Amino acid sequence: MDLCEIDTTSSPPGLRIPDRFNAAHDLLERNLRAGRADKIAYIDDVGSYTYGDLEARVNRFANSLHDFGMHMEQRVLLCLQDGIDFPIAFLGAIKAGIVPIPVNTMLSPADYAYMLHDSRAAMLVVSEPLLPQFQPKLGQSPFLKHIVVSGTTAPPPGMHAFSEVLGAATDSFEPAPTSRDEPCFWLYSSGSTGAPKGAVHIHSSLIETAALYAHGTLGLTESDVMLSSAKLFFAYGLGNSLTFPLAVGGTAVLMAERTTPASIIARLRLHRPTVFSGVPTLYASLLASDQLPRAQELSLRLCNSAGEALPEDIARRWRERAGVDIVDGIGSTEMLHIFISNRPDRIRYGTLGLPVPGFEAKIVDDDGNLVAAGEIGHLLVRGSTSAKFYWNQHARSRATFEGHWTRTGDRFRVDENGDYVYAGRADDMLKVGGIYVSPIEVEFALIAHPAVHEAAVVGKEDSDQLVKPIAYVVLAKGFIASDELSSELKSFVKSRLAPYKYPRWIEFVADLPKTATGKIQRFKLRAACKPIS
Repeated sequence: MDLCEIDTTSSPPGLRIPDRFNAAHDLLERNLRAGRADKIAYIDDVGSYTYGDLEARVNRFANSLHDFGMHMEQRVLLCLQDGIDFPIAFLGAIKAGIVPIPVNTMLSPADYAYMLHDSRAAMLVVSEPLLPQFQPKLGQSPFLKHIVVSGTTAPPPGMHAFSEVLGAATDSFEPAPTSRDEPCFWLYSSGSTGAPKGAVHIHSSLIETAALYAHGTLGLTESDVMLSSAKLFFAYGLGNSLTFPLAVGGTAVLMAERTTPASIIARLRLHRPTVFSGVPTLYASLLASDQLPRAQELSLRLCNSAGEALPEDIARRWRERAGVDIVDGIGSTEMLHIFISNRPDRIRYGTLGLPVPGFEAKIVDDDGNLVAAGEIGHLLVRGSTSAKFYWNQHARSRATFEGHWTRTGDRFRVDENGDYVYAGRADDMLKVGGIYVSPIEVEFALIAHPAVHEAAVVGKEDSDQLVKPIAYVVLAKGFIASDELSSELKSFVKSRLAPYKYPRWIEFVADLPKTATGKIQRFKLRAACKPIS
């Protein structure tokens, strides 16, 4: 089976993807042909694994799927902590022509029951510590036939140990005769506004994100060691820790434990990664830690960020402390990875930069008309990595995938330099006195105050049922909540923004509700807001 040919001398990088194409075979075989069989591909909490090791284990898992009677186009749900078993199962399924569906490892039994039933997965591969979240609901899926447990102890009766499954299979496997345009894997969205949506991605999309962003934008190479705060089940983490290192022949560091400043700092010291991919709230928390190494103690040459817009103050303080800029960008589950980004040699703090070569973007009003320069509107993006559709959700697919364009649900404006500036989610925008106010803009202003560690702004109705901004503030070390500080913060924002944008209320909180990748869950804050009686 032929491999994708990537011409990195052009912008965007040229791609020739053959009709008969298997994404897993491509990512592995390109490294073996380049002589990297003995090079370290992965380092996890247990050990390190060469590209030769990885290919043998992937082939063993692919063979085991056939031994279980699985066939092409069936689906396998993966609920795995970050470790070597994740890429083995993900790539092994793809190589066998079976569709893997990585899911969030921090969901409830009801969430997992929904996903098992919705996807009709015939197999579940789950990390041992996560199995209890599935056990109460396992009997509810009529489609589930096999359960494989990744761990160190014997699984319950009727289930299979991942290590034994691999041990019983052979390490030679001919890739399934898949095509570049057929479904390859799914990613479920967070489902914050309804049932989770299964975004169906095709085989060609993995290598396309690597060519356009890893190669064309970040300039990653085989000498890079990569560490990501986002886990592999997220689109952002899947690119950072699987697609990108394998596409360029680099090394990825994986950790099973929860992402915290302490866990990241430990690996920055131990493994000395050259590339770190984080999210804004984590960068802020790292800067607040007195354990963060100084620039001379690190090996970083590049950092990038996604998930939410990066406040300028955090970016500048990170550069001063770590000695390297943060390349900020925006991506989505639907587009698979980042499609608008700053460049390592063109950083515009406070903006998300320009469309990644190979993608197009436009900003439209509520009626679909292009907005004037500087005006806020809805962001649509066009590119070949877009998901085909949402599984079993025709209406939501039609609302999101508009021909060649994908509606992101984000609001943006373009500044005087042509850079894209994030203005919040469409449902986060506030209309104050008939004028749109971006909560992000108010948050950035608050974070610039030395007393503020983190801030989130949502809308709250006043006694006249008019929406005004309310700010939830996590204080920096050494500061104490008080009415005086609240008044000071309001005045501070007024001095930096138009007066109508300042938060009418300040609520001091110990922490902010967040997703597993560090995104602030503003919908939870909105639900907590009560109208003033």
